[in-house]
Amino acid sequence: MRVEVAYARPDTQHLVAVEVAEGTSVEAAIIASGLLEACPEIDLTRQSVGVFSRIVPLETPLTENDRVEIYRPLQVDPKAQRRARAKAQRDRR
Repeated sequence: MRVEVAYARPDTQHLVAVEVAEGTSVEAAIIASGLLEACPEIDLTRQSVGVFSRIVPLETPLTENDRVEIYRPLQVDPKAQRRARAKAQRDRR
C-alpha cells in the first residue's frame, strides 16, 4: 500500500511516498521513508507524530493513502506569544 510521510522545516518541506505492507506502523513508515537520515534533527522520542493532523502513537497501524506527519517542537509558547502581543498593544496606547 502507498502512504506519504511529511516533515517541514522552516526553509523546506519533505513529502515522501512510501510503499509499505498493509498494517505497517507509523514508526516503520517513517523509517522506510529515509527522513530520519535526511533530517537528523528528527527525534521520535521527543517529537509528536500524526496521521492527517491527528496525533497518534508510533505503533498505530496505517491504511492505504494515509499521510504521516512529523511535528516540530514549538519555538514559542502560543500563550506567552499572545500575552506579549497584548502587552505591546497596551503599551502603544
